[in-house]
Amino acid sequence: MSATASTSFKNDVAPSPEKKVAGAPAHYKGFVAGIFSGVTKLAVGHPFDTIKVRLQTSEKSRFSGPLECLVQTVRKEGLRGLYKGASPPLVGWMAMDSLMLGSLTVYRRLLREHVFIPANAREQSTYKLPTVGHGIAGIMAGWTVSFIAAPVEHVKARLQVQYAADKSKRLYSGPIDCSMKLLRGHGLPGLFHGLSATLLFRTWFFCWWTSYDLFSRYFSANTSLSPAAINFWAGGLSAQVFWLTSYPCDVVKQRIMTDPLGEGRKYPRWKDAAKAVWKDNGWRGYWRGFVPCFLRAFPANAMALVAFEGVMRMLGADH
Repeated sequence: MSATASTSFKNDVAPSPEKKVAGAPAHYKGFVAGIFSGVTKLAVGHPFDTIKVRLQTSEKSRFSGPLECLVQTVRKEGLRGLYKGASPPLVGWMAMDSLMLGSLTVYRRLLREHVFIPANAREQSTYKLPTVGHGIAGIMAGWTVSFIAAPVEHVKARLQVQYAADKSKRLYSGPIDCSMKLLRGHGLPGLFHGLSATLLFRTWFFCWWTSYDLFSRYFSANTSLSPAAINFWAGGLSAQVFWLTSYPCDVVKQRIMTDPLGEGRKYPRWKDAAKAVWKDNGWRGYWRGFVPCFLRAFPANAMALVAFEGVMRMLGADH
């Protein structure tokens, strides 16, 4: 879910016909580098995510805030409790960041070459995709990756809200068991429960990638930061912009994904879950668990960006 300042600017230069074929492999390297971005993001961010999901889906009386949730989790379940449900996103984040970064690069190129075309053909060699183009590419990449993200996040959420320290008392023994039970009991629709909410949530990627481009341009023009430092700061700050705008949608999405399936289902529609959040906690309910999420956003995405850039340099990609 991170991109690079160099991706924003160098990839925005429309290649000449002679260079199009030669430049194509760089896009594939972006898919490969995205795998390492996903691993880094999970290692740094999953404990924050566990606290966030538990606050989003628990009764208000269970935890007074993120600190109490953290203390209770570590005390009762150990440090491993913070990484509960980490297996599906470990695989999922590798796939998701690979698809996200790779498709984002492709969508940017397609928009630059076929939609946002300079009036003067002579400007092609220096033409950069406008900020709104980055936002549109972000939405498209977000929708693309949602078809992987929905089942991964669904399984992760159900594992994260299992509070029993004794494994024998848990409904699901692990991600494979959870996935199989969802498939046996409810088929593919059960595994992909929450897909529409995921698509809606990732529409806010427009804010992520427009702000990323704006931050990148600002730091490039007004500071002496190195390209890697620009990537770090622009990636971390734009991730926080994304969560500031999208968080209420994420709360509703988590309610839907942890809702009992079958006869016990409480939220048949997105608006039912949204109304339930309001009924339970008012407007504050839409921001419950925001602190650990916000704290996670910067380091997880900034470090994922560093990993992505490092692998791209190692692969010798001109990105």
